[in-house]
Amino acid sequence: MRLDVVTIFPEYLDPLNVSLVGKARARGQLGVHVHDLRAWTYDRHNTVDDTPYGGGPGMVMKTEPWGDALDTVLADGYETGSHAPALIVPTPSGRPFTQELAVELSERPWLIFTPARYEGIDRRVMDEYATRMPVYEVSIGDYVLAGGEAAVLVITEAVARLLPGVLGNAESHRDDSFAPGAMANLLEGPVYTKPPVWRGLDIPDVLLSGHHGKIARWRRDEALKRTAAHRPDLIERCDPKAFDKKDREMLSILGWAPDPEGAPHGRFWRRPEGVEE
Repeated sequence: MRLDVVTIFPEYLDPLNVSLVGKARARGQLGVHVHDLRAWTYDRHNTVDDTPYGGGPGMVMKTEPWGDALDTVLADGYETGSHAPALIVPTPSGRPFTQELAVELSERPWLIFTPARYEGIDRRVMDEYATRMPVYEVSIGDYVLAGGEAAVLVITEAVARLLPGVLGNAESHRDDSFAPGAMANLLEGPVYTKPPVWRGLDIPDVLLSGHHGKIARWRRDEALKRTAAHRPDLIERCDPKAFDKKDREMLSILGWAPDPEGAPHGRFWRRPEGVEE
């Protein structure tokens, strides 16, 4: 996979040299190219922004530097054999970044990031490049940052760990929170390691039992408990068909019930009386 990042703060992307992403770069599994947007400015002040049409506070990033920068990045990528680029625009007004989207992006060969500052990038830039490639406007949360570079780091870390060979154990992300399959709408439960007793606190006996079926059931129940406590909205959105008989029993204990047979939405809801004793 090739990643390009165009930014006015290239040093912000230094963390891409460490940890899993850094190792993937060193092994040649991930090619990362960071570009300074100001290299495509042509005035002595290296201006990348201007006042917004229509008035209002803040500044807007100009079309010319972004257009010239992206044209250069695309030409270089094509020349060196990259193909099928996709533009990733971090913005709080974008599509929520989820594990599902991370998987989708991990299957693309070339991602180009455009982290903005100020009030964002002139809309015509996204409209222009949408005629040449897929454009993903992506939000990492319902809040506003000073710039999009932090979002680039978040998205890159989530995507890179899904690439073949990046994780030491290829199965490591199978049971992650939100992982496709059984964990698609659940949070991962608690995890433990040695020693078995620490400051008077024991690990659950089932994890020492060696009974793989019971351990799997315990982990599933803990995932349901944590999701119900921290993200009940995920359970409300779940298709009830995703829950087996044991899941339904645990959800009942936690204070949840399915819609009556034949109800139009077919979802689980929290009972007014709450958790069973």
